[in-house]
Amino acid sequence: MGYQVGNVYVIAAVAVVGGALFGFDISSMSAIISTNPYLCYFNQGPYYWDTDHLCSGPRASVQGGITASMPGGSWLGALISGYVSDILGRRRAIQVGSVIWVIGSIIVCASQNIGMLVVGRFINGLSVGICSAQVPVYITEIAPPSKRGRLVGCQQWAITWGILIMFYISYGCSFIKGTGAFRVPWGLQMIPAIFLFVAMLFLPESPRWLAKQDRWEDAVGVLALVHAKGDVNSPFVAKEMAEIREVVEFERANSDVTYFELFKPNMINRTHIGVFTQIWSQLTGMNVMMYYITYVFTMAGLGSNVLLPSSLQFVINVVMTVPALLYVDRWGRRPTLLVGAFLMMTWLFTNAALFAHYGVRPKPKQFPSAAESTAITGAPAKAVIACTYLFVASFAPTWGPVSWIYPPELYPLRVRGKAVALATSANWAFNFALAYFVPPAFANIRWEVYIVFGVFCVAMFFHVLFLFPETSQKPLEEVEEIFDDTTPGSIKHIGTPAWKTHVDTRTRRIERGEMDSEEKFERQGSHEEHLPTAPAPTRDDVPRAEVTDKEVPASNSP
Repeated sequence: MGYQVGNVYVIAAVAVVGGALFGFDISSMSAIISTNPYLCYFNQGPYYWDTDHLCSGPRASVQGGITASMPGGSWLGALISGYVSDILGRRRAIQVGSVIWVIGSIIVCASQNIGMLVVGRFINGLSVGICSAQVPVYITEIAPPSKRGRLVGCQQWAITWGILIMFYISYGCSFIKGTGAFRVPWGLQMIPAIFLFVAMLFLPESPRWLAKQDRWEDAVGVLALVHAKGDVNSPFVAKEMAEIREVVEFERANSDVTYFELFKPNMINRTHIGVFTQIWSQLTGMNVMMYYITYVFTMAGLGSNVLLPSSLQFVINVVMTVPALLYVDRWGRRPTLLVGAFLMMTWLFTNAALFAHYGVRPKPKQFPSAAESTAITGAPAKAVIACTYLFVASFAPTWGPVSWIYPPELYPLRVRGKAVALATSANWAFNFALAYFVPPAFANIRWEVYIVFGVFCVAMFFHVLFLFPETSQKPLEEVEEIFDDTTPGSIKHIGTPAWKTHVDTRTRRIERGEMDSEEKFERQGSHEEHLPTAPAPTRDDVPRAEVTDKEVPASNSP
């Protein structure tokens, strides 16, 4: 089998390079769409021979299509990733994604016209769709519960690093004369994918996937390597393997899982929660800010010096994601999402008010793009920039990482690959729609764009408040019990009301051995009340056996 890395932090750090590819693509477009070589090479309108010798570039609707081609490919990539991952394994699926990225980057780098650019970006999108769906699944299946949120959240941190690094590469290349200004950065983005492909050769496969393939010795080896420092005789590894074996045997009796299973009455609620977690993360307007930040700052009067100030939001994005990685498991998923939605709606409505009250129609030829449809100057312009920075600082520690952490926690193993793929495909479908919608929207409805996204933030606040349960630090038996609509006080097809669920701080204390024997006895007794008495599951909904695929504190074992 060769040398394999056993440190779970190193495993996560390598795997999330797949997320960095998405970040590279975001800023390779946002940093380049305002540069003169790009505007002139892909020009579709009249030339503006003003003092800056600017070209008008692609039409607003065409630029929307160029930008949207990547998330369009990602939508398809995310959907097929569930099948690729189940057939080839989590690790090889990520490697397939990295190969596709290199192919797409070569086509984008060599683009001779808009059509070739769109095709290359679509192929890049296939890669990002596969990686963005399966990297969280891979990490979720290989990480211990107490570190799960932190490690899966690294996916979002990698995205922010990819955005930041690529933005500054693009900024440096913007001083190159001619087409090298955009061809060099588009070519350099192949490097992380090549690294990802090679580095994944030294990472272990998901033990859950290995077990599904009857590779039991390999599965034991991976669990021992990652969770017991190589000790295959560890009681913890033996316990974990017993749970995985139970899950796999159940799957064999309930094989041929399809996407339709996710829409059955016992699964539809959590399917809708996972899908809407990803949809709402798009409808915050964050990726719009990322793709078209230079438009906003140009309208705020920064002129040709727009790249460097707009890069500050990418620095803020990286820095403000760190608190979530450290504390998201303690904060809980619900409070984090609620606070994020409230803060973002505040900054969006403020920006709308500033543009509405102080903005004016630009003079002819003042801005190169029709999407830059409002001019604002002075103190209000500085307030727009400040609110944009605050918006990013509000998204980064909240919806950014939690939208990747939350969905994999909701589903049992046998449907997790396809369920997370479906949720991620919803992300990309809305990413596609918004990337295409925003340039014409800025051109036509102007500042009302901020109102639209502000209303979405209001809607997501109440959606989370009433329907999104807390999953942080909970063993998977308890996550399953949340959705059990047969327990006292539960709601049909929903389960325990979301507002009655809380962070389970006892789990972390048990793992550390900090609970006294009386507390442990009470916890074990309360858990055993929920255990089935029959030797085999007979209910039509998801049995408890399938949800014991992750570590459960030893004190919970009967």
